Amino acid sequence: MNKKTYLPKVDGIERKWHLIDAYGKVLGRLSVEIAALLRGKRKVIYTNHIDCGDFVVVVNAKKIVLTGKKLDQKTYFTYSGYPGGGKYTPYSVLMEKAPEKALFAAVKGMLPKNKLADKQLKRLKVYQGDSHIHSAQFTKKADKKEEVKK
Repeated sequence: MNKKTYLPKVDGIERKWHLIDAYGKVLGRLSVEIAALLRGKRKVIYTNHIDCGDFVVVVNAKKIVLTGKKLDQKTYFTYSGYPGGGKYTPYSVLMEKAPEKALFAAVKGMLPKNKLADKQLKRLKVYQGDSHIHSAQFTKKADKKEEVKK
């Protein structure tokens, strides 16, 4: 028998749009869910060396929760590249100023450290409030579902 392993073609991958409301959700648990959607791990055609993930839109990033004392003790580190250029920002300050940056950093840490991660992170859209600019992608799917039902 000559059975061959199926590999998805990059052109034939269908990318869906997922809208996630982060209101009251824990940062780490939400990041795991988002990373799995971005990588496409829940798809039957998942292959780790081919980018077959979906688009993810996250709203209400300002309402994300950190458990325990992490809001005060956990820090976000950035480095400018110069000697002494390291900055430590506590998550309490980061969540006030830029909560989308906190979620983005958590998801980035859960993706593989390779070229695919950059492509996958471009499909992550995070917004502080309820509104987002990607409503057209979600209304198209709703229209298609209504047509199928009729």
